[in-house]
Amino acid sequence: MGETSGGGGWRRAGIVGAAIGVLAAGAAAGVAVERLTVGRSVRQKARLALDATGPYGTLRGTPGRALADDGTVLAYEVDEVDETDETDDVDGAGGAASSPVTVVFSHGFCLSQDSWHYQRAALRGRVRAVYWDQRGHGRSARGAGEPVTIERLGRDLKAVVDAAAPEGPLVLVGHSMGGMTVMALADRHPELIRDRVAGVAFVGTSPGRLEEVSYGLPLAGVNAVRRVLPGVLRALGSQAELVEKGRRATADLFAGLVKKYSFASQDVDPAVVRFAERMIESVPVDVVAQFYPAFGAHDKLAALAAFRGLPALALAGEQDLVTPASHTEAIAAELPGGELVVVPDAGHLVMLERPDAVTDALTALLARAGEGPDNG
Repeated sequence: MGETSGGGGWRRAGIVGAAIGVLAAGAAAGVAVERLTVGRSVRQKARLALDATGPYGTLRGTPGRALADDGTVLAYEVDEVDETDETDDVDGAGGAASSPVTVVFSHGFCLSQDSWHYQRAALRGRVRAVYWDQRGHGRSARGAGEPVTIERLGRDLKAVVDAAAPEGPLVLVGHSMGGMTVMALADRHPELIRDRVAGVAFVGTSPGRLEEVSYGLPLAGVNAVRRVLPGVLRALGSQAELVEKGRRATADLFAGLVKKYSFASQDVDPAVVRFAERMIESVPVDVVAQFYPAFGAHDKLAALAAFRGLPALALAGEQDLVTPASHTEAIAAELPGGELVVVPDAGHLVMLERPDAVTDALTALLARAGEGPDNG
């Protein structure tokens, strides 16, 4: 009897799906979830209802495509300044159309450009902004299928900048893996940072030493899982169809994990939580497998030197279990004069959980960087 046949196969698929759910949510080991007392069919209907709730993921800009140096097509969108907007722009320079800065937003692992929904809504028309999907995520192509390094993502970001913002000052904003991508860009192209970058924001990210993160679980257990996880992921990546079935079969467990590792407060809008689920579950397991080894190898603390002297923001949720606030504090320590913001009662997806705090901090950064790198 085949692997997917019978109850045993589905149980194995469910276990595999649960494991991938943990990974996609940013964890590296299992976690206890309270027993759900509502019937499965009711929960399924509730998820469908939440899928139709709210505007999350509906904001669109002018589409474009960048070509990575390996030929992978990367999707991005541009929100232009609204020339008819007579309100003051974010840099206070006297009108939205006067802002010369392009803000480039890089999203995190298993998310998409839509994860910046609230910030995009607030800045829309006020500043030129580029939102892009990292390879294998959102609307971007996967690439050749080999393991993806953070260095590769830095080169991808350079391709997006060249295509979408080939001239003028830049403000670079990165969440989680997106922040690592920004660091990789600086490591490879310090001249771009020197010549064009007017400001930088690191949101819920890390400069390295991610192997020390325990995800709120016993460290010994996490380390044991880390030793076998790369091989397990490679095997699961070759059985993507089975794993995706398991993911669907364990949707309730997956939802609990997403909430635990993405948010910290109890008052998060259920539609926002479901929106995060949809983004995470949309990333195929073989893409998860391709990216996972990159995080253990990530070490870009030294690259932060390229941003010294620039307006900078290092922001984290106080209760982030995926990239703890201490990692953001380490980033801030490398950027003298930058602003450190630790948002209370917030987790890893702080830009969705506490959007006003993130938007306000970004707006303040843009005000500091608004005149560009050459004006002092």
